[in-house]
Amino acid sequence: MKVAVLGSGGREHALALKISESPSLSQLFILPGNPGTKSLGQNVEININDFTEVIRFCKNNSIDLVVIGPEQPLVNGLADKLRKEGIAVFGPSKEAARLEGEKSFAKQLMYENNIPTAAFKIFQKDEKEHVLSYLRSSKYPIVLKADGIAAGKGVVIVNSFPEAQNSVQDYFEKSIFGKAGSKIVIEEFMEGQEASVFAITDGSDYFVLPPAQDHKRIGEGDVGKNTGGMGAYAPAPIVNDKVLEKIKKGIIEPTLKAMRMKGSEFSGCLYCGLMLIEDEPKVVEFNCRFGDPETQAVLPLLDGDFLKLLYSAAKGKLDKNSVIYNGGASVCVVAASKGYPDHYEKGKEIKGIDSIHEPDVIIYYAGTKEKDGKIFTNGGRVLGVTSIIKKNDLIAAKQRSYEALNRLYFDGIYYRKDISDKALKYISNT
Repeated sequence: MKVAVLGSGGREHALALKISESPSLSQLFILPGNPGTKSLGQNVEININDFTEVIRFCKNNSIDLVVIGPEQPLVNGLADKLRKEGIAVFGPSKEAARLEGEKSFAKQLMYENNIPTAAFKIFQKDEKEHVLSYLRSSKYPIVLKADGIAAGKGVVIVNSFPEAQNSVQDYFEKSIFGKAGSKIVIEEFMEGQEASVFAITDGSDYFVLPPAQDHKRIGEGDVGKNTGGMGAYAPAPIVNDKVLEKIKKGIIEPTLKAMRMKGSEFSGCLYCGLMLIEDEPKVVEFNCRFGDPETQAVLPLLDGDFLKLLYSAAKGKLDKNSVIYNGGASVCVVAASKGYPDHYEKGKEIKGIDSIHEPDVIIYYAGTKEKDGKIFTNGGRVLGVTSIIKKNDLIAAKQRSYEALNRLYFDGIYYRKDISDKALKYISNT
């Protein structure tokens, strides 16, 4: 089978690595890929937002399956255009991708179908006075979200009306998130533990991957600005069997049913971003693709044929027996550029990667580039240093990741030192 993975980040490196292990794979292309994916297949320098070029490449190379990594091409309808050309795609249609592309759409769908989520209000850019009136009488803290895609950074938690007023100005007047912030969703603040659950689905049937927990804030102890994710671990012990059953029956199944009823069947990876409040899950957000960096932690915990799982979902008949959780644990720590998620410098040489040969450590490449045989930083999140422990021992997994990370260096390297620590109290209670 000939496969094209679209994207250039750590998530796509993880997808390409897992797909490369499949016995049914004959050829793997990564568009455009990164220095880490070039050993797994063929990197092809194509702008994945140029749909005409992507389709031409896939047809010229007789691609059997396209796996779309990032959300933007999905929200813009690339999956539809590929399917129209007879090319199988793992990823939802443009209409189904609204679950991520329009938070207001997702919130309304949850409200109409009794899917647990935070109470909310939706406001347009021309309703500024109504927004401020609502915020004056609101209970704080409160959450403001850009309606559209903002690279994981369009969410702010405000603790007072003056803060909220400034944030509304950022969204509506300064347009710091562009069109994505021309409509906002205001939600009640939920306090609990976050978790990420990926459901691989053909639109009706689904298979749940090991639950993970992301660390979105830049600072240790979950302080500071939101980022795309500073690290993740799996499995997340907070999602026990009882909680997972509630997620399946109360969130995943009614969401898939609601999308089918709308005539917008969701096929691909339904990412459920959840808040667990005393074992009761509520949806924080849906995404229409694999999460980053959770994917880097989750995929190494699967045995079997991952490509078969994705292809069967894309063809409308999910093979849930193609993979199985292997009983292990994994911790992914993101090495970021100093200044991220704000201004940061690029072009810093990365040293120490060649010193890491252990089979239980994977270095996923993200914001990187290669020049003259050397690897340099080329983004905010640079590497995902990931451990794989064969037994479910998160303490050992954390130790392995940080041991490896301590052998890496680039000017301005920054990483959190507490990835997976939130799991400890749940582990000690089991």
